[in-house]
Amino acid sequence: MQFAEFRRLFPAAQDQVYCDVAARGPISVAVRDAVMAHLGGRVAGRIDKTKYFDVIEETRARFARLINADPHEISFTKNVSDGINIVANALPWLAGDNVVICKSLEHPANIFIWQSLAQTRDVIVREVAPIDNAIPADAILKTIDDRTRVVTVSSVSFSPGLRFPLAPISRVCRERGILFLVDAAQSIGIVRTDVAAEMIDALAVSTQKGLLALYGMGFLYVRRELAEKLRPAYLSRMGVDLGSAHEASSGGEGVYRLATGARRFDVGNFNYVGAVAVNEALKELEALGADQLQTYVFGLARQLAQRLERLGVPLIVSSSDSRMAHMVPIGYGIGAAHDSVDDPALFDLHNRLKAGGVCHTIRRGVLRLSFHAYNDLSDVERIAEIAEQWMREAGDIALQDRSKARASS
Repeated sequence: MQFAEFRRLFPAAQDQVYCDVAARGPISVAVRDAVMAHLGGRVAGRIDKTKYFDVIEETRARFARLINADPHEISFTKNVSDGINIVANALPWLAGDNVVICKSLEHPANIFIWQSLAQTRDVIVREVAPIDNAIPADAILKTIDDRTRVVTVSSVSFSPGLRFPLAPISRVCRERGILFLVDAAQSIGIVRTDVAAEMIDALAVSTQKGLLALYGMGFLYVRRELAEKLRPAYLSRMGVDLGSAHEASSGGEGVYRLATGARRFDVGNFNYVGAVAVNEALKELEALGADQLQTYVFGLARQLAQRLERLGVPLIVSSSDSRMAHMVPIGYGIGAAHDSVDDPALFDLHNRLKAGGVCHTIRRGVLRLSFHAYNDLSDVERIAEIAEQWMREAGDIALQDRSKARASS
């Protein structure tokens, strides 16, 4: 009943099968109404900056609770790229230091900054090759050396959407004083996250995916002890501790103190409309409970994966694979192109799903069907019906042809 009521808050889930939170989540009517009320105040010229700041701190605290952090460990950003760049540029790099990354499975948001540092600061980017379409934890551990300053991974890959076991890496990083940075764009709001228990040093997210809010808004978590050793590359009044002085105060002559923890990374005025939206969305997610939400959503994904397996639809991972999260990845492996698939049969399935009202995306040759709490079993049934018809009319023949091609090669 709780999830059925949640589903009714999302018009996007009523007239289609919305399985595309991996690209972006829809917003609820409550989020829309909160945004409209905020904008209505602006239209009418009713601007109470004190209340704006109250919303910012309420939102900061809500996100902190979601990931088991302290509000002082949370900064507001524009998006994941912004958060990762803030951390990367705050570190005191020395020429020859290195960062370890599985580049071929990372989103560009977690790639270009390291390439830039390689050019500007002589940082070495040590790449780990994927194994079985996933980031290999053992290979990351073997790649770490005495000059490793950062290990960075996605908690759930953007394609094919597999979970990464954070604990084995984070434990070693903590022991060796290496910053463990997580791109949580594909997990936050769906996958239960505890930054303290998982020993995450820094975590960057955006709000338009699993947090079910708007583009142009994000959060950055930085462990307080670590944050207070870092110096922001950009600094403004919001990142400075001037006590109760006015927001526009410049403090004493040439004297200032950085704000506590990750607050030092706040720059300028905040994205207030973005904060209003995600604050309302976080209220709705809180009401479901993180454990219950993850169990429900993962259960839907596994039920669909089991149905597709019985039909013979090719999946990147088995439905019993513990790495599967809320995404059901259809395909044969990771491709090179960002938003296309070379296999004609899979492209036909993609078109059939679209024609059947199933909202989803292709990333790196993989069809991604991604669930959230507004989905239910009727969505699973609809996707399975389309897949079954595809297998009868085209998929089975295509799979046989592919098997013959493999055998001959």
